[in-house]
Amino acid sequence: MTNPTLLATIAGFKQEYDREPAGVWSAPGRVNLIGEHTDYNEGFVFPFAINRRTYAAVAPRQDNMICVASSFSKETFQIAISDIHQDEKNGWAAYPFGVAYAVAKLSGKPQTQGFDIFIDSDVPVGAGLSSSAAIECAVGLALNELWNAGLDKKALAKAGQLGENEIVGAPTGIMDQTASLFGELDHAVFLDCRSLEAKAIELGFADAGLELLIIDTKVAHRLVDGGYAARRAACESGAEALGAASLRDLSQADLTRAEEILDPVTLRRVRHVITENSRVEETVATLKAKGPRAIGELLYASHESMRDDFEISIDELDTAVETALRHGAIGARMTGGGFGGAAIALTPIEKISEVTLSVLAEFEALGYAKPEIFAVSAAPGAKREL
Repeated sequence: MTNPTLLATIAGFKQEYDREPAGVWSAPGRVNLIGEHTDYNEGFVFPFAINRRTYAAVAPRQDNMICVASSFSKETFQIAISDIHQDEKNGWAAYPFGVAYAVAKLSGKPQTQGFDIFIDSDVPVGAGLSSSAAIECAVGLALNELWNAGLDKKALAKAGQLGENEIVGAPTGIMDQTASLFGELDHAVFLDCRSLEAKAIELGFADAGLELLIIDTKVAHRLVDGGYAARRAACESGAEALGAASLRDLSQADLTRAEEILDPVTLRRVRHVITENSRVEETVATLKAKGPRAIGELLYASHESMRDDFEISIDELDTAVETALRHGAIGARMTGGGFGGAAIALTPIEKISEVTLSVLAEFEALGYAKPEIFAVSAAPGAKREL
């Protein structure tokens, strides 16, 4: 066992609880290659699990309390299973608490067995790489097994979403959890967020001489803040005005009618989602037919739509994208919920140094915080480690 984060998780559990864990489960963060804010509109997304993971060491308790500690916070949190509810005092522990609540609810079995949990992670927080879903999926997998809850991966993805919606209080979709649970080596997950049908699609980045760079702007975003909820509300009101159950039911042919009846802001929000769904499908088709070097323009078109129509980009993200493209990236876009976080840049291996140094220099010249830039690859999904 040479994995340093896994070893640190076990050591952290022993130090916190003075006993051995019953097991350790892990789940990866994810990056969304394309398909932003389409998930809660029942549309299409195309994320992949990344080679950065969150580890949860877990052991049953003799009572009904869930106790959570971590390497990244000095605080420990405790709550009775039956008392789990939305509360600001939960802090970051709202994520594991929410999963416990949701696994119990979806299993249909009242759960009274408490747990001690210790979490460690190398998924960057606040970068749009879904550190929250990695926590949810690692803990969800552990509790599902230890409680004998009997949930499959689709249901565990729903448990993560349910916990985030009802206990964390963030109106997020199901993409992040699905990517974390269904990830495969060198594959992205083409997910239909209405049917929850998930197909693994080969990426072939390495064979094409490409790497996907993450440019973490260090501008942290919080999805429970108002911007995300406002975008979701605009999508729902736009769909209702157009007589659709969801924006998924509309195509680009409906945009002419949308221009006639929607106010300018709602029109822009609706146009982003409709065109983004088309871009996701086109990206999957292009990958299959022509390979990853052919998807660059689609990635940038997605960024332009998020910048101009959905209005969730920020100066740092725009700078990262434009600088990366100027210095050799074949495609780039912001990724994640927006208002901060990270951009991605699909970059030929021989251009990685130039892109990295140029982005660092540009951020410094503009007085922005120093970004963290690193490559990720598509990795396996959530699993039991020991």
